Amino acid sequence: MAQDSAQPPPPTAPTAPARALLPLILPAVAVGVAASLVFVGVSAAAEQLQHVLWGPVPDALGVGRYSVLWMFVMLIATGVAVGLVVWKVPGHAGPDPACLGLDARVLPPVVLPGLVVATGLMLAGGPSLGPENPIIAVNVALAVWLGRRLLPRAADSLWPALAEAGTIGALFGTPVAAALVISEALAGQPMRGRLWDNLFAPLTAGAVGALTTTLVAHPTFDLGLPPFGHPRWGDALAALVIASVAAVLGMCAVYAFPYVHRAFRWLRHPMLMLPAGGAVLGALAAVGGHLTLFKGLNEIGELARDPEGRSAGQFAVLTVVKLAALLVAASCGFRGGRIFPSVFIGAALGLCAHALVPAVHPSVGVATGVLGMLLAITRQGWVSLFTAAVLVASPAVLALLCIASLPAWLLVTGRPQMQLRADGTAIR
Repeated sequence: MAQDSAQPPPPTAPTAPARALLPLILPAVAVGVAASLVFVGVSAAAEQLQHVLWGPVPDALGVGRYSVLWMFVMLIATGVAVGLVVWKVPGHAGPDPACLGLDARVLPPVVLPGLVVATGLMLAGGPSLGPENPIIAVNVALAVWLGRRLLPRAADSLWPALAEAGTIGALFGTPVAAALVISEALAGQPMRGRLWDNLFAPLTAGAVGALTTTLVAHPTFDLGLPPFGHPRWGDALAALVIASVAAVLGMCAVYAFPYVHRAFRWLRHPMLMLPAGGAVLGALAAVGGHLTLFKGLNEIGELARDPEGRSAGQFAVLTVVKLAALLVAASCGFRGGRIFPSVFIGAALGLCAHALVPAVHPSVGVATGVLGMLLAITRQGWVSLFTAAVLVASPAVLALLCIASLPAWLLVTGRPQMQLRADGTAIR
């Protein structure tokens, strides 16, 4: 018997009243400001130390700032310094970074000083990692520790969400990235109320974190690449191919990650693992040059200023060496994240495609190369799309990125991730 077609619509989740959201604003603002200041403070201190270590010191010694000798000395010395922190400082600078992702676990406060020092030394010394993972971990731990004492009635889940959103907003200079990441995390969890109600406090923290960083540090992600006009069929084909190639190349590092990690873990002691990693990084820097050092954001700008200034072979060497450096630095115990070096790798690959086929627009090459590499390394779809889009500052690229993300995602989804379990096996 046919059912009545005039059935009531399925119930929808009720929206939260304003009185339930208003008390979240002040904690979100406080966490956003604090998260940004921690990020800016650690980054600024590391930049000052980097300026000294890679400037006046080699000059005073009569050694070239980026000579092979000095790169070897600095990377091994950085391994020794970070190894001492991991070995001797209380908390040992946190758990094995190979087992951590952007969704940071709550660390005890005793771990934080060592983690901050190890991160600052790494950023200044040259290993190919960024600040994102340890800074998020520090901010989450601080937010939970202080939040439970100042507002004990607030839900425990509030503080990690605010700290992650505030830090991501600070890292990228915009709350959009924070909102996208939090919404992706919420997709796998049961929610009370509407999505926007759940995003209200994290978005506030992300916006305040981004604004604080913008006012204090004036960051920019625009690489100043040649403007991109209306997309053509050839641009769509190039986007599909480059993003897929980048994803496959990134997956090579992902599959190698457990084996390289196991090789360094065989040395057992941080005073062996980290200096050995520094020595390998020095050898890679000797091949790839100084552009393959550090987190890679400033170095991307140097590449983008002259897309025609290198051959396809030179861009290919930069791509492969930087990917190997990321793999080694993430495996041997240096505290750091993988997003920023992955951006350099994807950008170098995109410029390599432009050098091979001049019809490939540099903006298309860079954006889709970054997209595919980030999808493979991070498995964060929104972060990958957002980061690729802001690098070229061209709305016309968005449609190409969305199309290119489809085959790239099919190549990486369901496969091992660049994050390990405690037993050394890859998370899927």
